[in-house]
Amino acid sequence: MSINLLGILIDFGLVVLIWIVQLIIYPSYTFYNHKNLVLWHKKYTRLIAYIVGPLMVVQLTLSIYHYITETEPYQLLKLILIIFVWVITMLQFVPLHNRITINQFDDKVLLSLVQKNWSRTILWTVILFIECLFI
Repeated sequence: MSINLLGILIDFGLVVLIWIVQLIIYPSYTFYNHKNLVLWHKKYTRLIAYIVGPLMVVQLTLSIYHYITETEPYQLLKLILIIFVWVITMLQFVPLHNRITINQFDDKVLLSLVQKNWSRTILWTVILFIECLFI
């Protein structure tokens, strides 16, 4: 398997995953009572990290590699977008998820999770589009 194909597969996997999270998983949080959501959320975040973590690390690693070896302008754009996804995830989503985990949330927090996640959904979709457009 070529490194370019691996990059497209990783990007595609993250896009599929983020759309499922955006349209199904995060909106489903409003159907749980607080106690059940806290119980489920602890399990969900632990398990989803086994999927998302490696995909994000590989995506970032491949993007850095491509930027260094190819020095094409679109590679810089893609790398910047990926870094932006990481920053948003760490600064916005980790704290929101932590609030749910420790049962310090309300409906506004759950709505915020869905609304703010549109940024990652759009960014990862654009990243895949850039990858497919220039490969």
